[in-house]
Amino acid sequence: MGPRFRPDPQRWHSVALPGPLAGIGTETLLVLGLYGALAGTYLVAVPLALYWWMQRRWMVMGKIERTAVYGLVFLFFPGLILFAPFLNFRLQGQGGKAA
Repeated sequence: MGPRFRPDPQRWHSVALPGPLAGIGTETLLVLGLYGALAGTYLVAVPLALYWWMQRRWMVMGKIERTAVYGLVFLFFPGLILFAPFLNFRLQGQGGKAA
């Protein structure tokens, strides 16, 4: 067996970042990245999945599933309200044109 690669922990702290990020520590960037990932999940990913689920299951949901969906709507309301102006969930009707 050959020598194993062991990364130097001090080396990761000395990575030079470009421009205005040069004065920010690696731990701070990690925390900011985690906050960004959580915000993206809360405001974008889960609300879009919830919209997709509601559109797909609206007419066939049982009362327990509908109650759970209403709870998720309450929990993820800020993300849902961001996408509300761009989504249309009106029923299509019987297929006939209006006079």
